[in-house]
Amino acid sequence: MARKNLLAGLVAPESAPSPQSANTAYPMRGASKNMIRSLDELAKQADKFLEGEAVVEIDPKLIEGSFVSDRLEDASEQFEELKQAIAERGQDTPVLLRPHPTLSGHYQVVFGHRRVRAARELGRPVRAVIKQLDDKSHVIAQGQENSARANLTFIERALFARRLFDLGYDRSVICSALAANQATVSKMMSVTDRIPADVVERIGPAPSVGRERWVELSLLVGKASNGEKVQALTQDADFAKLDSDERFNALFSALNRSGKAVKKTEMPAAKLLWQPSDKGVSAQISNTGKAFTLAMKAKNASRFGKYLSDNLDRFYAEFMDEMTNEGD
Repeated sequence: MARKNLLAGLVAPESAPSPQSANTAYPMRGASKNMIRSLDELAKQADKFLEGEAVVEIDPKLIEGSFVSDRLEDASEQFEELKQAIAERGQDTPVLLRPHPTLSGHYQVVFGHRRVRAARELGRPVRAVIKQLDDKSHVIAQGQENSARANLTFIERALFARRLFDLGYDRSVICSALAANQATVSKMMSVTDRIPADVVERIGPAPSVGRERWVELSLLVGKASNGEKVQALTQDADFAKLDSDERFNALFSALNRSGKAVKKTEMPAAKLLWQPSDKGVSAQISNTGKAFTLAMKAKNASRFGKYLSDNLDRFYAEFMDEMTNEGD
């Protein structure tokens, strides 16, 4: 199918890792009581890499990026805000560097890539802690700091996991770096198995899209019959003009509806009908990926709806506990 037809109407390395350093701080393993505590603990673990170390100023010309990337796009608005803040009050938090393994007199970023970029663009030195870390310690420190603070999307975390796997790291290291369990990492790997890396990069980080939507898309992209359609759509110039969430929705819609034209903002809704065994109430559920709607009917609907609304805090707390136990 021609590219125009597909988009019509869419408005919408290194060698094996070296041995582990004996002095490395690692992220907590196992589930926490809730997500907030989990992220707080990860942040504390990341901070341990900086504790008790001298902060020095390094010329950004001597600093290279990490050997494994973890971002698809750098949101320019957020980056410009960070750069403006550093320009006005300086770099509050040092970055973590290690001596470059192959370039004498140079350094490699472990975490703090955006702060390094901001300093480089501002023409000022980078405030940094320099620490001797082997490759395994490097990726675990990078992963845990990002898990705690960087707000990476699901697909960015999945690509990070894939890159670590391709570099020869085993699942236990990947789980540690992402503060995730084996089941979650397996889902990440299955998504990156089915969706080619170049397609993921054309879609971008899709900040509003979670794990299950990416799994659904991967099943569609993974069909052999969709291969040409995926490449044609994602390489089209009009596709590139959409923002990342819209690109995800456009591809999902085109594959899920056999290429039928949809509006730019339209997202195929998954609709379900639920009814208990006593048929005392019925509910229609609509899920677009961005909005979840529950509409109930019958004589008990009002009372049952009030019960649900009165217990939302408890339901949400239980949901967050379950998400934490899954390693997300």
